Amino acid sequence: MRELRSTYRLQLTPEFGFARARELVPYLRDLGVSHLYLSPSLQAREGSQHGYDVVDPRRISDALGGEDEFRLLAAAGLGVILDIVPNHMAAVDENPFWRDERVRELYFDVDLRTGFHRRFFDVGDLGGLKQEDWEVFWATHAKVIELVRAGVVDGVRVDHPDGLANPAEYFRRLEEAGVEHIWAEKILEPGEELRGWPIEGTTGYEFLNDVLALCVNRDAEETLTSFYEDFTGDTRRFEDIVSLSKLEVAVNIFEPELRRLYEELEIENLPLALASFHVYRTYIEPWAGIVADEDREEVGRANVSEELRRILFLQEPGQEDFVVRFQQATGPVMAKGVEDTAFYRFFRLAALNEVGGNPARFGLTVDDFHEANAKRAARFPRHMLSTYTHDTKRSPDVRARIAALSWHAEEWCERARAWHDELGGLDDPREELLVYQTLLGAAPIARDRLDAYLEKALREGKVNTNWLAPNERHERAVQEFAARAAEVIGRDPFLERVRATGRRLALTQLLLKLASPGVPDIYRGDELEDLSLVDPDNRRPVDWDARRRALAALRAGAAPDDATAKLYVTWKALALRAKHTAAFEGSYEPVDLGEGVCAFARGGEVLVAAAVAPEAIVRLPAGRRDVLGVEGLALGVA
Repeated sequence: MRELRSTYRLQLTPEFGFARARELVPYLRDLGVSHLYLSPSLQAREGSQHGYDVVDPRRISDALGGEDEFRLLAAAGLGVILDIVPNHMAAVDENPFWRDERVRELYFDVDLRTGFHRRFFDVGDLGGLKQEDWEVFWATHAKVIELVRAGVVDGVRVDHPDGLANPAEYFRRLEEAGVEHIWAEKILEPGEELRGWPIEGTTGYEFLNDVLALCVNRDAEETLTSFYEDFTGDTRRFEDIVSLSKLEVAVNIFEPELRRLYEELEIENLPLALASFHVYRTYIEPWAGIVADEDREEVGRANVSEELRRILFLQEPGQEDFVVRFQQATGPVMAKGVEDTAFYRFFRLAALNEVGGNPARFGLTVDDFHEANAKRAARFPRHMLSTYTHDTKRSPDVRARIAALSWHAEEWCERARAWHDELGGLDDPREELLVYQTLLGAAPIARDRLDAYLEKALREGKVNTNWLAPNERHERAVQEFAARAAEVIGRDPFLERVRATGRRLALTQLLLKLASPGVPDIYRGDELEDLSLVDPDNRRPVDWDARRRALAALRAGAAPDDATAKLYVTWKALALRAKHTAAFEGSYEPVDLGEGVCAFARGGEVLVAAAVAPEAIVRLPAGRRDVLGVEGLALGVA
């Protein structure tokens, strides 16, 4: 594998395929990137804008340019990490594996009694695959394995392994087939440890939430909690909202999955059991008779009957299929119940409502951040470090601005009440606070983008409207209110104070990502300020020419300003990683540089320091030269 210093995520579409990506290689190489991290590139259904709806995994996507263009891109000067989708394919006639009924029954997880197939979450036209079957594995992975063995692809990112019957076995098969570098798109709950699979690590959501929490003012928790409860009248704990949300989606959205489980075994209060797990899933291996200690602990924490507990602990022979299917169902319930429901019902500090996060955790100490970094360095030194993905709810810059409210807590509470008085408020005050925080985080934002975001956010919350039965009158009222609020907030001096604090926090998160143990990942375009919201807002076209011009100016000696500070820090930090490779692969040593500063040494050579409190001053020890020269940040070398 080529020296892996950083990855750069590109979202490929028919309009932006392999040839367009190849045009970016000189720019990305100058930026300091070592590897492209490509969205799914196998043959997807016609018109696909994301590639996760694969119809033929035996060939590279024609719409993206075909295999010849793919190989030209891989040979253009950067390594390639490829996103692959083992859990499902598009369940449409365009897919030859689905079209042939005999092959369908062999390859897809189909109930032969009813024909209802295992879905990807609640998406009916994405059918679950039986990767536990060797024939299915080789038929769907032969092309990827060929590309890896030929050195065209350096590694893979595995989408949604929790949907597989046996993730551990799947990763072992990939390794045995010659795929050495694997990252799992796996969400770990706070405190949950990644299993000892033969992989490099996850795609980095736990780092995203740790570095965000590090930049939240923990002293503001009481103030913001009291304000939220007083303003909204909602005094429920986030955990209570989660429990209700998960139960709702288990019963309403995943009724087909429940019915299939009930057809195999009548279990008392099955929806409650599915909704009660505190992690995405357990990894009991019924065919091997393996129940790990971690799985026993998680089943023990869940609200399951004694009968179900005995089944999950493999004490009831003949229930192996049920155990597998039950484990495959808890993840979708968690994802839809938490990320796509509860996160849109609780807005104490919306920045914390992020994939893999827990809004109940208000902040993180520097010591706790060091401990998490040290664990990753010891167990998964090539773990991916992300602050932004195609699935995140907000871009890092938007999250940083909203996190900045914790450093202006009293004024935020006062301004929100003033805006409420001036604008007249909304019927649902929780939605009102979402509007205010969204505008503070993303302003200036065009009306069409704001309307589209609010429609999605309100429907995901499933309180006053939803996807199945939209209350368009309610949605329009919120959108009109938000448009008026945008004018009021846009001329309020408080917005500029939030912007300024947010910029510093965003730079802090960026530097820590670029220098912490692991492999930093940059989402397309995020090297300049990006005020995007959830998908599809975060997939808008990127102005690559602006980025090329800005980097060229910095390389020619131009001083960084607010517009180019992120690009400058990225360029300088990646250059230092290339120059001091051994140090960044070496030890991780926390360093005390005073209150409000997170600092550590890498391999004894490079000292990294960032202000996690906006007003903190970063001063390097004597003998260290700062190669950044950016206020609040430092990269020190001897």
